Parts: sequence; C-alpha cells; structure tokens
Amino acid sequence: MYSQIALKIYSAICEGLITSRSLFWKNFSTEEKINALDINTDKYEQKLKSSDFDIVCYFDENFPKIPESVPGNDRPFLFAYRGYLSLLNAFDNNIAVIGVKEPNDEIAKREKKIVSKIIEYGFCVVSGLADGCDTIAHTECVKNSCKTVAFLPSTLDKIYPPKNFGLSQKIVENGGLVVSEYVVEPKSRGEGISRFVERDRLQAMFSKEVVLIASYRYGEGDSGSRHAMQKAKMYGKQRFIMFDKQKDFGKAIFGLNQDLLKENVTILTEKSIKDLVLR
Repeated sequence: MYSQIALKIYSAICEGLITSRSLFWKNFSTEEKINALDINTDKYEQKLKSSDFDIVCYFDENFPKIPESVPGNDRPFLFAYRGYLSLLNAFDNNIAVIGVKEPNDEIAKREKKIVSKIIEYGFCVVSGLADGCDTIAHTECVKNSCKTVAFLPSTLDKIYPPKNFGLSQKIVENGGLVVSEYVVEPKSRGEGISRFVERDRLQAMFSKEVVLIASYRYGEGDSGSRHAMQKAKMYGKQRFIMFDKQKDFGKAIFGLNQDLLKENVTILTEKSIKDLVLR
C-alpha cells in the first residue's frame, strides 16, 4: 500500500507540477517541500485504487536503495510497479541482459543458453521488456519459473510493446517485478523517445553486472543498448559482451560489441559464464 507522501508526489505529477526528474531534485527534494504543495489528492487516490499497480517514492522506507555511484540527477524518485519490489535491493543477485530488437536465430539461440546458465546459478535477470533480446531474456526466465525484472519506458496502464502485456503478467506471476518511473503519458514524441533512454540507465543501476548480447554501432541500426552500457561504466558495474571473434568480427549487428573490446569489458561465452556468476 502506498504512503501519503507517495500519493502526493503522484498527484503532483498528474497535475503537471512535477514534470521531470531534474525538477523534482531541484525543487521538491524534501518531505517538507512535498507536503507544502496545495493539492487535493482525493481524485488521484481514487484513480490509484482502481488501478492494478502500486507506487513507492524516495521518502518511503521500502524504496529501493540507490547505489552510491549514481549521480544526483540520475536517481529515480517514484516507481509504479506490479510484483516484488524487494528484487531491486538485491544488487548482487541481479544481472542485466540487453540487446537488439531483431536478433537472428543464431543470436537468439546463443542468448538463450547464456540466460539459462545465469538463472541456473540462481541469479535474477533484469531487462527492458522490449522486442528481441529483452523478450528472449524474460521469456527464458518465465519458462523456467525464475524471477525476472522488467523496466518499462511506458506507464503500467499501457505496457510497451503492447504484445508483451501477457509476458508482463507472467513475470509477476513467477515472483518477478514489472516497474516504471512513469505514471502519465508523454506530452510529446521527443519526451516519449527520451523515456527509452532513461529506462536503460535503470537496468544498469539495479544490477550487479550488464551483459550485452548484440548491438549495432550508433547510426548503423538499433543501438539503444549503448545507453545502458555507458551508464554501467559510469556506475562502476561489470560489463560483459557476447562475442566470438571468429564468427562475429566485422558483422554490423555486433558493431557495438566489437567497439567495446577496446574498453574494460569481458567476452562472455557459454564456456566462460562462470566469469560472470562467480565474481
């Protein structure tokens, strides 16, 4: 059940008084400032009661702990969620798995083997419920009755992509979590696009390590995974890439993976999976 201060923050967002994370941390970063807002929360409380999700805010005791390496403006302040919020506090048990929206059959097969090993060792997989690699990761967890966390770029009222609504339900039924920072729809196309980028940082924030399955270079195709990899580096998280130098070198769909070889990342294969799970 949500707190009164979480309700007030939710109401302020719905009223358009809090429109961004930066605005919140600049003008509403204390309980006193939130309580000073003159808002009638009754109609928003009724809206919440008729919804099938809960909310939690930064001032609540059960709000997930944010790693110290996360800079101020990156910190979330409100989550809407279905499922088990406590999974976000288990940093050392969460591994993010990310990648392209349209992996080929070979990539999908290789990813499934990696995810199956991750969950075999008892880890919870974090991803973004997007088409492709995200869906493969979550589905593999659900198929094996394992917990998984899905961060959304959308509200919980309008799961994105819509075809994954059923998968989101199965995630919760299996003891997992579906969570979003957003409780109102974006007011512009640009704001909607930015939410995908903002979602990516959360996958890195609440994971011990991040595994990149496959991604194009920026400008060469679907390359959104680079945002999560950049944030993982900023937050000091271990980064892994799926890459076979003999099979994958020079292929556009592994462009980002190949570029990351120049940085402090570890190549992850079925044989080297213990490099990830035993760290």
